[in-house]
Amino acid sequence: MGDKIFMLIFGILLIPLGIMNIKGNISSIHWYNRTRITEETRPKYGKLMGMGTIIIAGGLIVFAVLNMLITSKVSILIGTIIAGAAAIVGVTIMLYAQFKYNKGIF
Repeated sequence: MGDKIFMLIFGILLIPLGIMNIKGNISSIHWYNRTRITEETRPKYGKLMGMGTIIIAGGLIVFAVLNMLITSKVSILIGTIIAGAAAIVGVTIMLYAQFKYNKGIF
């Protein structure tokens, strides 16, 4: 139960971080990953990075809540699929932003 609560709290904490990025404040992103971000592309980059963060957070929250409410192997499998899909979609959006606006991951 403790691991589900941790995931829930972690997901909830990630949402304000994503919102902050969407609003254009990208200071939470590692300095090296924003070295080539210009002032013109900052809002677009922040929106994509924030969306990716919120999608990942949503997957964690859904996984945690689903597994707290229903404790069966099927719910764990469904939660894992949802969280995994959210992680893949979120990371894909973030990588797209990195390649498009930072000209690469590093």
